[in-house]
Amino acid sequence: MKFGIFFELSVPQPLTRADETQAYQDALEQARLADELGFGTAWAVEHHFLQEYSHCSAPEVFLTAVAMSTTRLRVAHGGVVCVPQINHPIRVAERAAALDILSGGRLDVGTARAATFTELGGFLADPDSTKMSWDEFVHVLPRLWTEERVAYQGTTFSFPERPVVPKPTQQPHPPLWVTVTSPGTERDAADRGIGCLGVAAASFREQERRTTEYRKRIQQCEPVGHVNDQITTQNYLFCHEDDATAGRVGGAMFTQFGLLNSHLLWAREVYPTRAYQSLGNLAAGVVATARDDSPGQRRPVPDGVAIGAPDRIVEAIKIWESIGVDGINFVLNTANVIPQEQVLDSMRLFAREVMPHFTEEKH
Repeated sequence: MKFGIFFELSVPQPLTRADETQAYQDALEQARLADELGFGTAWAVEHHFLQEYSHCSAPEVFLTAVAMSTTRLRVAHGGVVCVPQINHPIRVAERAAALDILSGGRLDVGTARAATFTELGGFLADPDSTKMSWDEFVHVLPRLWTEERVAYQGTTFSFPERPVVPKPTQQPHPPLWVTVTSPGTERDAADRGIGCLGVAAASFREQERRTTEYRKRIQQCEPVGHVNDQITTQNYLFCHEDDATAGRVGGAMFTQFGLLNSHLLWAREVYPTRAYQSLGNLAAGVVATARDDSPGQRRPVPDGVAIGAPDRIVEAIKIWESIGVDGINFVLNTANVIPQEQVLDSMRLFAREVMPHFTEEKH
């Protein structure tokens, strides 16, 4: 089991420049500590215009800062938006290769197609075409990293033959992933031989279904590049010796994340299209049905969430491990709900009391 950290770079109201700066500085401090403690990867999203929820609009810059201040921690896009109006594929390939060089070959490249109309509409991108553009991106990126000269004539973008430089350090290229927010994307990942990066909450049963489907399909994949057959899931981390304290502090962070997530304008809600089949970024099996339920309502921490005393978290992770998940990426804070020193203490306790249960020697 591999453990990573996952950054949204959320900022609390009233969204001051000082708070934005603090969010970046806190994240860098968390990354440095993660490197020291033995976490595997630092993931950073790419979002645009999503005030409060995520101010991470230039992840390649943030990840470069992480790479320059760490020695072992891998840096990863979770993921770069594969929409030509937002990112041209050549620029994605160039920036990724440069970051791979600067990090000493520590880059993973997650791909995404943006899920909110706020982002897609802001760049005048058509939601109907994002599934197609994502597919073209993941097919052409490995070519741009491995072939000396590349030309491409596609449906959503084209370019004439050019030598794209630099080339990445990793051979043949950095591991490729796709973010998974709704059922079905795990099949897209498996069919193309790329990693399945879970970035939305899923129940044990739903994750087991996705994992089984992915493992079966990737055996017959037509890979777009070097096969990356890994499955990770997103989680939330607050570890404290006292389970009640962990639930109170970590639960506030978990609830705040859900509240901010619920305020987003999902593409499917305003632009009905088969390209976006799930509403509200909610995975199967986790949609609330109670009449009096609301996104900001405090509720018990769900099973499987890594909020609690060390022994509780160990038991939860053992279940994720048993259903075949290769890694868990943790959200550490949301909009500064948890004071930074408590976040760091949580990471230290997790590394000391939980990580040793999942080292290679245990298997």
